[in-house]
Amino acid sequence: MKEMERKVMMLAVTLSIVAPTAAQDRVKGIVQADIVNQYIWRGQDLGNTSLQPTLGLSYKDISLVAWGSVGLTDSNDTKEFDLTLAYKTGGLNIGVTDYWFNSPNDRYFNYASHSTSHVFEANIGYDFGPVAIQWYTNFAGNDGINKNGKRAYSSYFEIGAPFSLGGLEWMATAGAVPYASSFYADCNGFSVTNVSLKATKDIKVTKTLSLPLFAGISVNPSTEKSYFVFGFTLCP
Repeated sequence: MKEMERKVMMLAVTLSIVAPTAAQDRVKGIVQADIVNQYIWRGQDLGNTSLQPTLGLSYKDISLVAWGSVGLTDSNDTKEFDLTLAYKTGGLNIGVTDYWFNSPNDRYFNYASHSTSHVFEANIGYDFGPVAIQWYTNFAGNDGINKNGKRAYSSYFEIGAPFSLGGLEWMATAGAVPYASSFYADCNGFSVTNVSLKATKDIKVTKTLSLPLFAGISVNPSTEKSYFVFGFTLCP
């Protein structure tokens, strides 16, 4: 009997070591969709009520995510399809995003340098815990131009600070465009374009379905505009 107990104990210890490792090695998927009353991106107004789906896979520290946006009330609103390849280790993250926006030259597989609707952006950031810093730079595609009429290598950086208060999860963000670029509206030099405060509350609908509600205030000091954004996320 003692021999049987010893074998059972050894099996339990082995499973406790192997199981977490096996779980970490599995491919994980994500599928969800946001519905928002306004599409506000880095302080820019890109449309009214929009549906924004997400589909992605991750393996260990690498992820590939597709994200899109389409207007629900105005056919002229931005239509967007983005692909992001990212790597994260500890607090460090790096990634590359292929943005595609609808335009008069909106053929998706048109990658010609002077007529493509794609924008390619690299990003790097670090999460320190209390605050996170992120930097983004366009390096190819349909980038904006600077004051000299040359490629601007348009950039944006932001600092975000998460916190909990009043039963809600909050995110305070401050973002700016560091130098002139026509890619960001009315940015003729260093411009603070995004000061925002967002709150999220996760509501459990069933055991397998949650409904995170979120609301936020976003101010663009550069354009002197402000927005109140509300939405919810459908996720299994």
